[in-house]
Amino acid sequence: MANNIDLSQIFQTVSAALATQQSDLNEADSYNHDHGDHMVQIFDLVQKAVSKKSDEPVADQLAYASKVLSKESDSGSAKLYADGLANAAKTFTGSELNADNLTTLVQGLMNVSPAQEQAPQSESGNPLGSLLSGLMGGQEKASEEDSTLGMDDVLRAGLAFYQSKQSGDSNMEAAMDALMAASPMGQSAHRSQSGSIVASTIMSFARNLGGK
Repeated sequence: MANNIDLSQIFQTVSAALATQQSDLNEADSYNHDHGDHMVQIFDLVQKAVSKKSDEPVADQLAYASKVLSKESDSGSAKLYADGLANAAKTFTGSELNADNLTTLVQGLMNVSPAQEQAPQSESGNPLGSLLSGLMGGQEKASEEDSTLGMDDVLRAGLAFYQSKQSGDSNMEAAMDALMAASPMGQSAHRSQSGSIVASTIMSFARNLGGK
């Protein structure tokens, strides 16, 4: 049984990772040139929000962070992440967060719906979740059985993964391309770039814990 994880620690790690890429993300934003600033602000707010509710269930922490973000930041990216936090909160109702189900948190934050309703402890029936779980556990790819399960988002993600691998990207890079292809974050280059940082940081967090 995996040990439960401090949500505040995860978002603190994400915020730090975004801060190191803040200038690059601003540059990637060809319109306003402030996307990096917004992303650091977003996850600073999220980290502080979940920290205030650290004694409450993870679903309540995520729901509170969603409300705080909606109230205190009005950027387009903040709205997307507020929605993602709310989605993740619903998924984790009645459940704890641990290294085995961090992929569910990633998909929730990115507004990627699983192939079917399921408990966060299981990636069954969710090819993208299986792929992310496999990468965190050091596996090379999702099983063939998982890959036969289809929905539009998963097919689009699978194509992105294949194209990324054909371009010589690592498994992690290809997985990030697949995740962004299935996420609203992938509709703009700068949000795709920051979303990949958020997702890969959380996945690396799980790998460092020895999760699978």
